[in-house]
Amino acid sequence: MDVDSPTIPKQTWRLRPAERRSTLFFGDLLVAVLALLVALYFWSQGGEWYKFSWAFLQERVPFWFYLLPVFWLLLLTESYNPRRSTIRMETIREITVAVFVCSGLYLILFFFSAPFSLPRRGVAGFIASVYLLTLIWRLGYIQLFTAPLFLRRILIVGAGQAGTQLTKIIKDIWPPPFFLVGLVDDDPEKIGKEIEGFPVLGGSDHLFDIVSEHQVSDLVFAISGEMKNKMFERLLEAEEKGVEVTTMPTMYEELLGRIPIFQLQSDWVLRSFVDHAHISGFYDLGKRLIDIVGGIVGVLLLVLTFPLIALLIWLNSGVPIFYKQVRLGKNGRSFSIIKYRTMVKDAERDGIPRTTEENDSRLTKIGKILRKTHLDELPQFLNILRGDMSLVGPRSERPELVDMYQHIIPFYRARLFVKPGLTGWAQVNYGYASNIDENAEKLEFDLFYIKRRNLFLDLQIMVRTLGTVIGFKGR
Repeated sequence: MDVDSPTIPKQTWRLRPAERRSTLFFGDLLVAVLALLVALYFWSQGGEWYKFSWAFLQERVPFWFYLLPVFWLLLLTESYNPRRSTIRMETIREITVAVFVCSGLYLILFFFSAPFSLPRRGVAGFIASVYLLTLIWRLGYIQLFTAPLFLRRILIVGAGQAGTQLTKIIKDIWPPPFFLVGLVDDDPEKIGKEIEGFPVLGGSDHLFDIVSEHQVSDLVFAISGEMKNKMFERLLEAEEKGVEVTTMPTMYEELLGRIPIFQLQSDWVLRSFVDHAHISGFYDLGKRLIDIVGGIVGVLLLVLTFPLIALLIWLNSGVPIFYKQVRLGKNGRSFSIIKYRTMVKDAERDGIPRTTEENDSRLTKIGKILRKTHLDELPQFLNILRGDMSLVGPRSERPELVDMYQHIIPFYRARLFVKPGLTGWAQVNYGYASNIDENAEKLEFDLFYIKRRNLFLDLQIMVRTLGTVIGFKGR
């Protein structure tokens, strides 16, 4: 290492994308609790109660009222997308939609409940205060955490295919998750040129000068081919001096919640992925217990709603009510999945397997409603209790489609390392995939889940799914 290399200035406090999401969530939670307190105070000023007292809280406030902040956070689950959460108009739209859904559900409950059994003043106070406070907090968050002071300053090492792809991803995210200074590369033909509008500032010989001049906080290693020893030594020295060094796949995962399957070597599954697929026995046990409890609750919902749903399907398109299809489960084991029929009869009368598309013309009128509310998935709780499926996992796929995709999409069969799920990381982040490119992108989400799965991530996916169902955002 060069003893005379420039001193790297101490970096100011800057947040990573994951830290931003955590800050946003806890800020929303604090605001929702504050809105609850405002609502309780507003409620206590009406009628025969003229002050905010312990007696009022004990005698007038039902237990479910204290759960309103949790319900509000469920409605906001889709707004934690890194791209959406920093766009003002998108933020205003998400919060406004959440308020309308919350108000609509309450009005439905109020209409069917006994007179004077629900606290109109308290709920109205909560809805109004949580809307205004959340809006103020979210707009303040955007103003504060997109400021240059809180943006990490990134330098990409490598201006080849991997570096170019990462640069394009960063360019397409607006507002940006961090400030991209540029790129460095030892190829003299690339130095001085621009990649997606960002300059290639130099090579390894000038790495520390560039880091010092531009106050770089992070170096992202994006060299997929052979790396010169000089660059390797510089990266190690940068890490020693306090500059964080991250690989391109790691940054890709952090930004998009996906695995960059087209930037990985062909032996990646054996070198890296298999170890993550072999999860601990405690996780398997905990997951199975959650599946059993969730399966029982789901089957109860299935029994309670079956008469109405079956009648609607029969009136709309006749029988059969249920639809069975062979799918592949864990380790490629086949099983029959059970769903409510949402398509016309003989939807594949030509015998050619097709994936479901968004706004699929084969859907019946009732089928569209069932899919929008995810009620068509209720019979799958029987598959969960039998052990064919889990509450959370990759979407189960047909054997014919797996055979086709595994020859086209890298690492496609790796999704069979775990049980398929009723919901999953790909489902809450992407939705339907109708072509090769979309299925490849969806696979990136599935492999991210398999690699990083844990009970907390499973819970997060279930909460987001519940928020999607409550907000009628199914696809």
